[in-house]
Amino acid sequence: MPIIKSAKKKLRADKKRKILNERLERILNSSIKKAEKLTSQKNIQEAISIIDKSAKKGIIHKNKASRLKSRLSKLLTKKGVRTQERQKNVTAKTKKTKI
Repeated sequence: MPIIKSAKKKLRADKKRKILNERLERILNSSIKKAEKLTSQKNIQEAISIIDKSAKKGIIHKNKASRLKSRLSKLLTKKGVRTQERQKNVTAKTKKTKI
């Protein structure tokens, strides 16, 4: 146990920070699993947002964050969600130009 007053204060702060970091890490892992299991644009965007927040706070390394985001975006292209969105955008643009 710390004896010095500032060391005691640091110990209290470290405990609080540890709890918050563990909470964010649990949220991160669950959102990634959810995005992998239920591949949709919304789920993947939420997971990417949480990944960015985790990297910014130092929970995970920025390169790991980049790798995770890349894997999630590959799921979209693999599933064909992006191609469907592109087709919608193309048809919407062509309709606008014909009018």
